[in-house]
Amino acid sequence: MTRLSKLSRRTLLAGAGVALMPFASAHAAGLVPTPAQTEGPFYPAGFPADMDNDLVQVRGQAARAMGQVLHLQGRVIDLAGGARNGAMVEIWQCDAQGIYDHPRQSGRDKRDAAFQGYGRMLVDAGGRYSFRTLKPVAYPGRTPHIHLKVATADGRMLTSQFYVAGDPQNERDGIFRNAARTPGQRERIEMKLEPAPGLEPDALATTMDIVIG
Repeated sequence: MTRLSKLSRRTLLAGAGVALMPFASAHAAGLVPTPAQTEGPFYPAGFPADMDNDLVQVRGQAARAMGQVLHLQGRVIDLAGGARNGAMVEIWQCDAQGIYDHPRQSGRDKRDAAFQGYGRMLVDAGGRYSFRTLKPVAYPGRTPHIHLKVATADGRMLTSQFYVAGDPQNERDGIFRNAARTPGQRERIEMKLEPAPGLEPDALATTMDIVIG
């Protein structure tokens, strides 16, 4: 049995918020907001039975999803850097083969059933969120990306996407180019991935604050 298989999901997910790189401080006023982007055609038509913040391991299944694990964390904050307590964060993405769990997805019967594909969580008292998911992959017409949606306690809604920084397909992706018109906006949507062997073998990690205007 591997070291990872001995870890409980609860232990792994609890550690995700503290074992990665420190959260970037964002106390200066006038932060650039995370740009709104299209929801896309594959937002879940129906939610899976398991929709927690670990998308790599479906509850009740022994198999782990194919692909490279990515630990995604950050804070939901306002333009002054204050925590958006009570916010709900959702993410969804295709599997390691480029297939979404959606009725409009061609080849859906071939998708990796061990990948949850969608997850949600409420931020903690400091506005923090964390997901265990996969490094996104490209599929025809799109550069690798992760969809996200945030609903704040005061009724605001943001839909956006995260991308892999430096991916050569980014600049050919019209949705990315439209959202990354300024350096500040680019910083909000480009994930700088770093190895996280201390958290999980062969895994990657990134910290992305979501700034609500």
